[in-house]
Amino acid sequence: MSIQVITDSTSDIPQDLAEELGIRVVPIYIRFNDKVYRDGVDVQSDDFYKMLATSPYHPATSQPTPEDFASVYKDYCDSVDGIISVHISSKISGTCNSAMIARKMLESKCPIEVVDSRFNSAGLALVAMAAARLAKNGKSLAAVAAEVRRTISKVDMFGVFETMKYLARSGRVSKAIVAAANILNVMPLLTFREGEIIRVGLVRSFSRGMDRLYRFVESKKDIAELIIVHSAIPEQAEKLKKRLGWLFPEEQIRILKLGAGLGVHGGPGVLLVGLRLEE
Repeated sequence: MSIQVITDSTSDIPQDLAEELGIRVVPIYIRFNDKVYRDGVDVQSDDFYKMLATSPYHPATSQPTPEDFASVYKDYCDSVDGIISVHISSKISGTCNSAMIARKMLESKCPIEVVDSRFNSAGLALVAMAAARLAKNGKSLAAVAAEVRRTISKVDMFGVFETMKYLARSGRVSKAIVAAANILNVMPLLTFREGEIIRVGLVRSFSRGMDRLYRFVESKKDIAELIIVHSAIPEQAEKLKKRLGWLFPEEQIRILKLGAGLGVHGGPGVLLVGLRLEE
């Protein structure tokens, strides 16, 4: 059977990798004042962080519309046996809801499964990539979707943020918390739990944040896949990759860039690790 995998741009999957795996990426929208950009289409990661540093306006994001998803689904309805659409956690974005509405619009024309990954960035990328590999094995859409949902339980994610300034600007944390963090000179450590982003600690330096990322990976057994995501700090990402090479084959560790869709909230200086455990 032929199954098409679709995800959204908060997965941070680069175009070349998406094409290699046969994944279609639907962009979310970034608004700088009166200008709107499609994440990964009209604005790339490097350019976005330059704009973020120089613009007097803080950008906002919005999810793809149901019509956006319906248009993409229509591209495949006549040529595949089914579509599996894997997206950012529904607890932090309305993207899954847009995909579900589009599914209902087209349910008589094409079987579509919408999956809430319960992650974003590296976590979502790992789920979407697993879906793409499963889609090539000839199983039914229902079987692929069931296996993808089991895969989600094997994915974990951990990150350090160099600053909370952008989280405050986007309304993700209160200004009082940011002010306290600045006074104490600490950086937040974040992870996902049941689809929600939670703070699991604070560190006083980025190097200590790197230590925590290393210990996070070190605590896991039977790692099948490992991804590092960064926002405008490639040297730190490479340094972490080399260090994690003691725990997992360095040549198999992917480094991705945090795209504009999530960079709005994280800003520069974010370093994330996502991993998938063996079944």
